[in-house]
Parts: sequence; C-alpha cells; structure tokens
Amino acid sequence: MKLKEIQNLIKFVAKSGASEVSLEMQDVKITVKTNNEPQQVVVQDPVVVSHTPPPAAQAPQAQVDAPTPPAPVEDSNLITIKSPIIGTFYRKPSPDKPSFVEVGDSISEGTVLCVIEAMKLFNDIESEVSGKIVKILVDDTSPVEFDQPLFLVDPS
Repeated sequence: MKLKEIQNLIKFVAKSGASEVSLEMQDVKITVKTNNEPQQVVVQDPVVVSHTPPPAAQAPQAQVDAPTPPAPVEDSNLITIKSPIIGTFYRKPSPDKPSFVEVGDSISEGTVLCVIEAMKLFNDIESEVSGKIVKILVDDTSPVEFDQPLFLVDPS
C-alpha cells in the first residue's frame, strides 16, 4: 500500500464518522482510530465578590476577631538592608561553609552579607553601612524580590 492510499484512507475514515477502521492486506495491517466522541465542555459564569460595607439599615453582624500579629519592634535608628535584585538568597558561600554573617556580628562598609543568585550568576551583596546585625529577615535558599528587606542593622 502506498503512502497516498494510506492518507486517503485516513481522510475517508475521518469523514465517515467511524471511530475505528481496520484494514488487513497480505503483508500490511492498518488500524485508523478517530476521536469522534463529543467532548464535554463546562461553562460557568464568573463569580463577582463585592467588598462593600453593608448598608447602615441592616442589623449589625457578629464579627470574628482574627488574631493580630505581634507588632514589629519600631526602632527608628535601625537601618534596613534591602535586596538590590530578584533571585535566590543564600547566607553561605557554599553549603559546607559558615554563613557570611550572624545576628550580633559587627559589620563595616563592604562586608559581604549574603549571595543572591540571579540567572545562574551569584552576586555578592555587600553592606553599605557599618554597624551590628540585629535581625536576618530572610531564610537561607529563599526567593527574594527587588527591594525586599534582608537585614536590620544597628549603626551605633
């Protein structure tokens, strides 16, 4: 059987509406299957959620108080070191090495604080201030966004 004859057979089966046709000849066996079963499509109207307050004429509804997160410690003299790029935050130069800095470490300008991997490039993030690390705000190997706070530093 020639290729052109096989193509014509496939076209014929598709037009006929048959789901399967088998053809056996001396040294060739051909089975053509089509998927003529109707597919179920589900169409659903979009749900619109309104966040408008209820009118004053309605009876007040019971409110459930969600637990409030602890307020961050406001210390006006702390400096926040932020991520200059998007990427993956690493506290260590490699898995078998110690972290660049720990809470309580004194740092100076130019001290490498961490590495951020962006597009397979590892970028050293250096401190632009001198002081003491008060808090590390990101977990090791976490993704970070541009301008995301990474460290709190006490410059005194």
